[in-house]
Amino acid sequence: MTNVFRVLSAYLFASLLGSASPAHADAAFGERLVDAAREQIGVTVGYDGRYERIAYPGGDVAPERGVCTDVLVRAYRLLGIDLQQRVHEDMQRAWSAYPKTWGLARPDSNIDHRRVPNLATFFARHGTKLPVTDDARDYAVGDIVTWRLASGVPHIGLVSGGSVARRRVVHNIGAGTREEPVLFDYTITGHYRYAPAR
Repeated sequence: MTNVFRVLSAYLFASLLGSASPAHADAAFGERLVDAAREQIGVTVGYDGRYERIAYPGGDVAPERGVCTDVLVRAYRLLGIDLQQRVHEDMQRAWSAYPKTWGLARPDSNIDHRRVPNLATFFARHGTKLPVTDDARDYAVGDIVTWRLASGVPHIGLVSGGSVARRRVVHNIGAGTREEPVLFDYTITGHYRYAPAR
């Protein structure tokens, strides 16, 4: 059974469990999200953040390359949630709420969802903003974490499991999508949970 089939089967099964508690539903969504992110391991093997015109909605760069944000965009998209479209529409509605770091005068559906500060803003606005702590037990599977690297560059990834001592994340920090025990290796700047309805 392929991983994609397992992810979709789990999603359909969870959808039938309408009586599940919200906490259980969030945990099940987190597991499916991480499984979807793991699909990129061995596929996305490079890091390339150059600007590129892509389709809208549903646009993407070539799957063998991408940046840290693409890990999340592709994982959510596999679950039927298009962050490209959601971020773009939210930026159109609430332009003033988003960072102006890049000097843009209006939203750009080619790149906005591929920028860490924009995703962090979107998750804070439409998901749950959680405390930043140094306790690995506070970070559930499927949680989104943003970091500031030593170079000052922002980074983003998904908490994927592991022990308290070696909490893993799925991310792309320069060598393609990988799962590594690096949750506390960089300075955490944000902690979010986003488990929306399709």
